[in-house]
Amino acid sequence: MILSDSAKLQISQTAKRYPKVRSAILPALHVAYEEHGYLSDQMYEEIAQVLEVKFVEVAEAASFYTMFPKAKRGRYLIQVCRNISCALLGSHHLTAYLLDKLNVELGEITADGLFTVVEAECLGSCTTAPMMQVNAHYYENLTVEKVDRLIDEFRSQK
Repeated sequence: MILSDSAKLQISQTAKRYPKVRSAILPALHVAYEEHGYLSDQMYEEIAQVLEVKFVEVAEAASFYTMFPKAKRGRYLIQVCRNISCALLGSHHLTAYLLDKLNVELGEITADGLFTVVEAECLGSCTTAPMMQVNAHYYENLTVEKVDRLIDEFRSQK
């Protein structure tokens, strides 16, 4: 059993708000993601059992959305936008800088377990490029100095 009893209860309660239980799959995935920071096949199975839907229905929904990592990530998931506006304004440099600063490769977890850096295709904030999303928060108009301050801030919140 991976999901906590409280997560299962929350999923069950959320499902009651929908006329069709399948509509609760996406909110259920959010509950599991918030609890663990990633999703797995075992979590899909537990969600399917709670909602009384097929495993494949849960897995299909989870695989469609890139916001749900399928492997454990650092406490802070840093997604650097690499689409055209951000790329033209230096996002590739910021990604390289972050990887060097944190001594990690794309998708890996830092030794302290705090950070994972990935690239995102587009985060929809083209007028504030370059930008990155850390967990659920946007950080825009980035410079190396701003990135340094953010990393220091995240480290101080251990």
